[in-house]
Amino acid sequence: MRNQSKYLLLITILLAIYYLVCGIYLNHLGYFSQEAMFYIEKTKIVLDGTGNRLKVMGLTAPIIPFYTSFLFSFSSVTAAIAPIIASAICTSILFFMIGGALLKRAKDDFYLLVLLVIFLFHPGILYTACSGKSIALVLVFFFMFFFNLLKFYRSNTTFHVSIASISLVLLIFCDYKFIWLTLFFIPLVLSITIKSLNLGEQESIFRLFISFNNPSLRRKLINKTFALYIILFVLPLACIVCYKLLNLTHAQDLNYFSESPYATWTVLADKLSFDQLSTSTVYQIPETSILISARVLLFCPLMLVAIYLFKNSTYQILTLLTPFAFIEFLHIKYEKVFLVHEYYLIFLVLALLCIFYKAQIIKNQTLLKTIVGVLTLIQLYTGYIFLKNSSITEEQNFITVLFNRAADTQQDENRELAKYINNLPDDTHVLVDDAIAFPIVAFSNNIHKLTLPYQGAFLSAIEAPDKYDDYILLATEKNEVTGFTQLNNKYVPVVKKANSALKLKRVYETNNWILYKVFE
Repeated sequence: MRNQSKYLLLITILLAIYYLVCGIYLNHLGYFSQEAMFYIEKTKIVLDGTGNRLKVMGLTAPIIPFYTSFLFSFSSVTAAIAPIIASAICTSILFFMIGGALLKRAKDDFYLLVLLVIFLFHPGILYTACSGKSIALVLVFFFMFFFNLLKFYRSNTTFHVSIASISLVLLIFCDYKFIWLTLFFIPLVLSITIKSLNLGEQESIFRLFISFNNPSLRRKLINKTFALYIILFVLPLACIVCYKLLNLTHAQDLNYFSESPYATWTVLADKLSFDQLSTSTVYQIPETSILISARVLLFCPLMLVAIYLFKNSTYQILTLLTPFAFIEFLHIKYEKVFLVHEYYLIFLVLALLCIFYKAQIIKNQTLLKTIVGVLTLIQLYTGYIFLKNSSITEEQNFITVLFNRAADTQQDENRELAKYINNLPDDTHVLVDDAIAFPIVAFSNNIHKLTLPYQGAFLSAIEAPDKYDDYILLATEKNEVTGFTQLNNKYVPVVKKANSALKLKRVYETNNWILYKVFE
């Protein structure tokens, strides 16, 4: 066992290097995720910015991925690839955690080989590790949450529920939408409590009937259910309340972290997703509820094996079905937004966890291994197809760059504009709204040249740019997110009306941006 752990650690280290090489190579080909650039820009503000940076440090969301990326920004060399380093290492940690659980439970090298094949070749896992996004952290804490629930089901020890609760908190602070996962565990807790009672009857409905008709059992059921609710849900709710109060204190808005483009990159991502959905001339299959569940099973057929392995336990089956209910709910609540690949990958992690946790109960191991092996190979293909045909441009670009090794030109315009600003004299000041221009700030070498919204002078600079700045960066009408900033094509007439003596000259122009020189 000790030797196996050493080999697992060695494989994990080699896997991290493999991910880093792939991620840096894709980065050199021009692939950048919006989320990674957002973290790079906020890190530059925290490390090199001037003025009050407390709001940026404390309210940038999701906060755990931001701080994880920040940890690897210890030099100018690593700062530009810090999100890639973070995602590569976190994906390797996920492999180590699943592999460790596997060695303790299944104790079979075949399943370790299956795990390694998936983490080496599955396009979704490569996207997780090499894109610089927070998906890896989401999968790590999602795995910890469900793993500890399964351990609780086995041992009936509330310590595991406490660890699951902490994991849920961390999961929510990696992706706030997972707060809705708690809705589907509220009724499930009662089923779990009923099952934990020492009764001879096996059927849940009869166990509930017996419990309610016996005063002693009824008291025990109520107390245990209430205790589980407290252990599992009080900590996440308390953390969310405290974080919202922090937002109210420093930003005068309870939901600043989830609704402001200055705090989170998801606001613009959701806007672009909606625009793509509403304006696309190419017919796309709508994400109806039934089709979403079917798409999940097509993406991850191993989930069918996982559900089969738990077929004898109703409440455990219900536990495995809660993520299905969760994504159905997301589709209903956020109907104008496509489901990102992250929400499909959670089923891959859950399926691996369940199979490795229960594989040893099947007597016909040859049949099980054959089925798992075949479905694993199928999943490599479906993973590729789902990314290739994704409704989200960023996911399509990743798979195109990965397999074609062709340069990604999506950020060329922003990079060239940042290069122009970098070549301006050091004492130059450029008025920039990083609500939408964060990629340009991320590519900039000297953040001291930029007047940004976190600085107290920003609002004054908008009203009187000639007194604060030498240049103004405006979004054109063609810019897809021009509505999220005051610095757009409507700004020039307004500011000239307020100051008729102000003179502006276009010095650099692209499809999405115009850089004006300010004259007094």
